Amino acid sequence: MDLNTSIYNVVHIIIVYFSPSIVFKMKNSILLLFLGLISLSQAQTKNLPLFIGTYTNSCDSKGIYVYDFDTNTGDFVFKNATEKVINPSYLALSKNQKVLYSVNENGAESTISSFRFDETTGQLTSLNQQKAQGADPCYIINDVLNVIVANYSGGNIAVFRKNTDGSLTEAKQLMQHKGKGIHPRQESAHVHMVYFSPDKKYVLSTDLGTDSVDIYKYHPDAANDVLQWESSIPVQSGSGPRHLTFSKDGKKVYVLQELNGAISVFDYANGKLNKIQETTILSKDFKGNFTGADIHISPDGKFLYASNRGEANTISIFKILKNGQLQPLSVVSSLGKGPRNFVIDPTGKFLLVAHQYSNDIVVFKRDLSSGAISDTGKRIELCSPVCLVFGNQK
Repeated sequence: MDLNTSIYNVVHIIIVYFSPSIVFKMKNSILLLFLGLISLSQAQTKNLPLFIGTYTNSCDSKGIYVYDFDTNTGDFVFKNATEKVINPSYLALSKNQKVLYSVNENGAESTISSFRFDETTGQLTSLNQQKAQGADPCYIINDVLNVIVANYSGGNIAVFRKNTDGSLTEAKQLMQHKGKGIHPRQESAHVHMVYFSPDKKYVLSTDLGTDSVDIYKYHPDAANDVLQWESSIPVQSGSGPRHLTFSKDGKKVYVLQELNGAISVFDYANGKLNKIQETTILSKDFKGNFTGADIHISPDGKFLYASNRGEANTISIFKILKNGQLQPLSVVSSLGKGPRNFVIDPTGKFLLVAHQYSNDIVVFKRDLSSGAISDTGKRIELCSPVCLVFGNQK
């Protein structure tokens, strides 16, 4: 039952079950209650900005799209789009919501872009671009001072300082990974993700090419050495770690492997990882090709979701137990091809899946108690969507 229905029911009960004289005497109180409920309803129905990054080399795409998303209904309205931005395949929004950063995944010509964001119109105005200092950047994060990028083909991490207007300086630090693995795709280092620890004291990176999670001490104010390498934690050979996420309490890390479909669960404390469980996103009877893609935890910290591509095209759902380990619940179709990225809205009511190859974003409704997802029938039709980022409530 939504809030508007609740308002109707309250007013209906007052009118039906109370005498006219009592209703008349209570008119001021009823009016205040009604106005309060209406105000709460309006507060809860404010839309969130939804930023969508795409690949632009496979079909007709303008680059980055901005929508308003209603977290009560799952409805959406197009607001604005960039023009001729090349392959903005991953995005990051500044904390004050005034600047959006994107990678421009374009081989040796790859760059990093900054845009001023107008919340009213949804317009993104280019601030500047800098060379990525590595081929094919695929992940980007930021805080108040710095922007940090994972360069996949370059096998490195680049750190950029923010100017006062949110634009980017040239890269001030480059951390080069070295090594290879046993899988044909592991011919060299492939940094796939960078991720802040909850306390922002560390940056963790996953390297698909070297089968490792690397941990860096983070010094945001440092003149040069913003990242200081501390340790490298190996995962199973040939597994290809792609993405990770932290538990809500910050005490567990969940690492999704792209090449073997495993999820490794680690205890985490002060930049140290200790593996406690390994499970899989694959259903028992699945025999086809697959590549694990993305991993997220519900806002209440109770459920974990992971996407799988290839011939699978699924979302795997897990319950997070009290000890932080995972209990498999179900594997469901993502209802499209190539679920590269997905996002759960801040209320936890909806899960949106970006399909790179079927050119759409599927909106699922989440059951908050069971974690199950169901199709709303709603679709955002776009060329090759591959990154979804929610902004804050206006």
